Amino acid sequence: MLPAMTQPETESPTWRRTLWTMVAVQFTMSVAFSIVQPVMPLFLPDLGVTSDSAVDMWAGVLAAATSFVAIFTAPFWGNLSDRYGRKLMVLRSTLGIAVFTGLMGLAQSPWHMLALRSGMGALAGFSSASVVMVATQVPEQRLGYSLGWMSSGQLVGSLVGPLIGGVIADVAGSYRLPFFVAGSIGLGAFLMTLLVPERFTKPAESSRKVGLIASLAALLRAGGLLPVIMVMMMGQFATQAVGPVVTLYVRDMLGNRPDIATLGGLAFAATGLAGVLAVPFLGKRGDTLGYRKVLMLSLGGAALFSAPQALPLGYWAFVVERFGLGLFVGGVLPAANALVGRLANPAQRGLVYGMTSSAYFLGNTLGPLMGGSVAATFGINWVFAVTATLLMVNLVWVYLKVPDLKDG
Repeated sequence: MLPAMTQPETESPTWRRTLWTMVAVQFTMSVAFSIVQPVMPLFLPDLGVTSDSAVDMWAGVLAAATSFVAIFTAPFWGNLSDRYGRKLMVLRSTLGIAVFTGLMGLAQSPWHMLALRSGMGALAGFSSASVVMVATQVPEQRLGYSLGWMSSGQLVGSLVGPLIGGVIADVAGSYRLPFFVAGSIGLGAFLMTLLVPERFTKPAESSRKVGLIASLAALLRAGGLLPVIMVMMMGQFATQAVGPVVTLYVRDMLGNRPDIATLGGLAFAATGLAGVLAVPFLGKRGDTLGYRKVLMLSLGGAALFSAPQALPLGYWAFVVERFGLGLFVGGVLPAANALVGRLANPAQRGLVYGMTSSAYFLGNTLGPLMGGSVAATFGINWVFAVTATLLMVNLVWVYLKVPDLKDG
């Protein structure tokens, strides 16, 4: 039986305001976070990393560091959100990400960058904090719709951010300036969060006495949650593996050009643009067709468009393939998050989404490390082949293990 929503969450007249303000915050934070994506590998030579294989490896390590630390802190922050409110956790995360991202512009070595990205991970968890805030405020029957729009905000930000970062780096001739810009934008998201309304009721004293470890163990035993958590981990593992190598792959295709950061940003942005078009549609379909079906469709389509990226078909073909990937891959997280929201007790959603966030971050950690290692050992094109294979494996896992909650 699915957990019933509490009265304030179902009938709150402010849920639409909360949703649309948080979509704006999600967009702003995604811009701040993604500005540095096409710049990070190109910045490494300025930090003393010279060989191509070392750049590949460091790009993967730095991309993974934030998520690796966040694996261990996310359940803790999620548990606190159930006790003291979800808005407080969003404020903490936006401010922490903004400060640490800005400081990265002052780094003098890859080790400085590693320390700062690890510190950001300790305070991170913005996406899970914002998702649980929305999931506990909107009506149950609008969960897929609402989380679809949250993903749209994230994807639009992911579309705009890399382009902004690439253009700033190319025009200013500096790979440090994008980090300062990203930090300033993150502070803007922090200020916007202050305006978000939240109706939060502290749990009873008996609920607060339950330890974090005991709560995690009980939730893992709950039917259906563990398979969905595995989906999120494997999905992120597969999709994030290519993050550190997209710009490097573009450079291999086109050579060292003065606009290489912009072209790398465009390759990132193509996926986000497609997601903007597709994710609201997929999110709404999840509320009617069932989240499991949408999840399988998203994974299958993402695999089909990932595979040809491994072939040397040229830059513009690569951009088209990245666009096709975006039509499907953006539907994975909102469908999985909606499944989690339906399976979890509303009073423990912060802890549950903290757990799923740990799985998400574990995928984010292992994916870039695997991508960097495969690129350094076998070549960048093999990263896309491995990604396609993992997405298909995840599709089979969903078919076999994930329950369909269409009928409630």
